[in-house]
Amino acid sequence: MKQISTRFSIAVHTLSLIAVYPKDCTGDFIAGSVNTNPVVIRRIMGMLKKAGLVDVRPGVGGASLLKDPERITLLDVYRAVNVTEEDRLFRIHGNPNIHCFVGRNIEQALQKELKEAQSVMEQRLAQTTLDQLIGKFK
Repeated sequence: MKQISTRFSIAVHTLSLIAVYPKDCTGDFIAGSVNTNPVVIRRIMGMLKKAGLVDVRPGVGGASLLKDPERITLLDVYRAVNVTEEDRLFRIHGNPNIHCFVGRNIEQALQKELKEAQSVMEQRLAQTTLDQLIGKFK
């Protein structure tokens, strides 16, 4: 079963680090906390920069938030790192058998349910800011 990309959780981790440790956030520092290759972090940082969430300083490195943590929602992050293909979280398998009662009806019947599930999830992500999430750290 294909899982949702980890880009979202890595991006939230990265932004949380920048918010908590604004002076120490080089790519290597972030990669060490995420426990991943710095190349992965650079890719995600590029997406976050393109979305207007971070500024990345070349050379010695380092990053800073372009918005206050209380103004960055989890939905902003989710959208910034393109978690979904074609803005669809769920995909339906291709080419079901149209000669089968279930096969010819499954996509139409399931599509509405899946769109509604994605909408509810996105509404929930929009309710949580980076600042609120960081407040849950112990």
